[in-house]
Amino acid sequence: MDGTTAEAAGLLIAALPMYDFPELRTETDGLWTRLAGSLIASGMRNIPRNLTRSLSHYALWRHPHLLLAQACEYPIATDHAGAVRLVATPRYTAEGCNGASYRSAILVRRQDPAETLEDMRNRRCAVNEHSSNSGMNLLRSAIAPLANGKSFFRDVIFSGSHRRSIEMIADGQADLAAIDCVTLAHLRAFAPHRTNALRVLSWTEQSPSLPFVTAAGTDDATLRALREALADLIDDPDLRQVRDRLFLAGFDFTPDESLTRVLSLAHQANELRYPHLA
Repeated sequence: MDGTTAEAAGLLIAALPMYDFPELRTETDGLWTRLAGSLIASGMRNIPRNLTRSLSHYALWRHPHLLLAQACEYPIATDHAGAVRLVATPRYTAEGCNGASYRSAILVRRQDPAETLEDMRNRRCAVNEHSSNSGMNLLRSAIAPLANGKSFFRDVIFSGSHRRSIEMIADGQADLAAIDCVTLAHLRAFAPHRTNALRVLSWTEQSPSLPFVTAAGTDDATLRALREALADLIDDPDLRQVRDRLFLAGFDFTPDESLTRVLSLAHQANELRYPHLA
């Protein structure tokens, strides 16, 4: 059932789009089945049996009947401010993660002679989306001290996804990209023919991991039920393989509602006269 049909039927909708790779659909669906079962058992009604995959993540975050989704912090702190309530910040085990924080790996081709970020001046940069925290905001914060208020890259190419950015570097269409470390861990697992052609030049600063969110109008009782259901699935021994496959170790249930970290990184870039990745 898609988002429009669900709304017409009076159902809530749920989606987990941030790491919903085709290779992980079984695990992502298994995670939701467990969550939905917990919510139904708690007495909640109109819980969707299936995840919505027909809407863009931007449409999801503004959907009035959104029960649960995962979001990128930078756009929900800027263009979509006030559209959602934060439910929890996940803790992942992928390289580059630390508790409920993550970093982006700045990748180049394995044979690229660059030794530092400075060596990438006047090269071609691939970015998944213009408002991505991992692909744009974290990379901008790393480049800003080097740019001296001027353009740093020869070209900035918007690829549409981290996966496509990696393909573009491997194929020589771009020279550098900042890739969310959880995404990188997944692609190393099921697309090694691409990731083996690349290497990590450096790592960005840390930022809170991509939060689980609910609609801004969600009431406190539903928010508590969501948090309890997420806590339960971490303790479920039957989901161990699913959690391991998703690199999911737990959740922080006191997320920073003001999204201070991602906004401070943007502010620092502005102070260094580098407001746009260029």
